[in-house]
Amino acid sequence: AMSYYPKEGNPLWEQYSTAAIIHTINEYSKYSFDYPYPVAISVNGPVGGMEYPMISFNGPRPTKDKKTGEITYSKRTKYGLIGVIIHEVGHNYFPMIVNSDERQWTWMDEGINTFLESLAERAWEADYPMGRGDARFITNYMASRNQVPIMTNAESTLQRGNNAYAKPAAGLNILRETILGRDLFDHAFKTYAQRWKFKRPTPADFFRTMEDASGTDLDWFWRGWFYTTDAVDISIDGITEYGVSSKDPEKEKAWKKAQHDAEPISITEQRDQGSKRYVDRKPELKDFYNEHDDYTVTNKDRNTYAEQTEKLEDWEKKLLAEGKHLYLVDFSNHGGMVMPLILEIQLASGKKYIERVPAEVWRYSPKKITKLLVTDEPMTSLVQDPYWETADIDQSNNAWPRKATQSRLELFKSERGGGDMMKDFRTPLKSKDAPKDAAKDKQPPAPVPAAK
Repeated sequence: AMSYYPKEGNPLWEQYSTAAIIHTINEYSKYSFDYPYPVAISVNGPVGGMEYPMISFNGPRPTKDKKTGEITYSKRTKYGLIGVIIHEVGHNYFPMIVNSDERQWTWMDEGINTFLESLAERAWEADYPMGRGDARFITNYMASRNQVPIMTNAESTLQRGNNAYAKPAAGLNILRETILGRDLFDHAFKTYAQRWKFKRPTPADFFRTMEDASGTDLDWFWRGWFYTTDAVDISIDGITEYGVSSKDPEKEKAWKKAQHDAEPISITEQRDQGSKRYVDRKPELKDFYNEHDDYTVTNKDRNTYAEQTEKLEDWEKKLLAEGKHLYLVDFSNHGGMVMPLILEIQLASGKKYIERVPAEVWRYSPKKITKLLVTDEPMTSLVQDPYWETADIDQSNNAWPRKATQSRLELFKSERGGGDMMKDFRTPLKSKDAPKDAAKDKQPPAPVPAAK
C-alpha cells in the first residue's frame, strides 16, 4: 500500500491515505477474496476520485489560509478523503476483478462498490459520517418522480448518483440487515465474488448466485427494487382489539355495559338532562324493567355458564384463564414495493419487543393485508419499521396511535454548514468589552447634505 502526494497534502495525506488503502483491502477481502495484486496506490490528483487497476487518483487536501498561512481541513475534507480512497481502491475488486460491464449496467460496479464502501466506513470508526448505503439516505430519491429503474441502460439513467450508486447500495444493505440476515447474505455475496472473479457477470448472474447461495427466493425483491421505481410506503390503517370470551355472564355482561357506558352521550340526551319525564311524575308506571337494564345477570345465565364449563377439556379451561389479547392489524402497501414487517410492540407494563414478519406475508395480497397479533397484556402502541431499515418514504403513517410530525421554524437567516471547523475553532474569540477600531473612531462624521 503506497501513497503519493505533495507537501501541500499534509497533515491529512500522511496520516490517512495509506491507512485507508490498507483498511480497504482488509475489509473488501473479508467479503470477497484476497487482493491478488502486488500493489495498491493512492495519488493526490486534480480530480475528485478516479480508479485504475492498482492505482487511483484522489483530490481532497487541506487548505492554507492566505492571511495567516495556517493549514487546516474541514470534517468534510477529512472524511471525503478517507471515503474516496476506500471507494476508488475498492474498484480493484468491482469491476476490475469481478469484471461487470459498466457501460451497460453501471450499478453492478458503482452500486456494489458503494455498498462495500459503506461496510468499510462503518468498520473505520463508530458514527462515521456516511452519505450512502443506509436505507434512510435513499427515501427522498425513492419518493421523487424524476427517476428510472436501476436496470435502465447506463446511457439512459437519470440522477446517476442516486440511481447507480445510492439506491443499489441501500437495497443490498436492506437485503443484508433485514431480509436475509448478515451471516446468510455474507455467505451468498462471497460466493458471488469468488464464483465470478476474473469473469464477466451480468445482473442475472448476480441475482441467480445470491438466490442459489442463500437458498432463498428473492424474485420479489429484485423485481421491485431493481426493475421498477416503486417506493416503500407501508401504512398501519387500523387495529381491532379482540378478547377471548370467557362466557362467564358476570364478566361478559359487565364488559358489555362498560363498552356501552363509554359511548358518548348524544347531543339530544345532553340537552334533555334534568327534565322531568312522564314516569318520573307517575312512579306507579315503573316495573321490573325500570330497575334492571339489559346487562343484568339472571339465574338462567349462571346455570348455562355452569353447564358449559363442565363440558370443557382441561386445555380449554387453561386457554380461557390465560386472558390473551388479540389484535387484528390492517396494513396497506401505498408505495408498491413490498417489504418485511418490523413491528415494535409496546404493552401496558411498558415492555417493548420486536416481531418480524417476512415479506412473503404480502404474497397473496400485495396491496392490503391483515395480521393477527397476540399479546399477554393490552397493547398501547405499535410502530412499523421503528429503526428506519426499509427505506419507507412516509413515517407519518407507520405508528398507532398516530404521532405528530416534528419540525422546526427558523427565525433567522440560514447559513450553509459544512465549513472548516478546525479553522473556526482556532479563530480568536471576540470580547464584548474589546475597544472599537481606533481608526474608525478618528474618522470624521459624514457631512450632512445641504437642503436645496
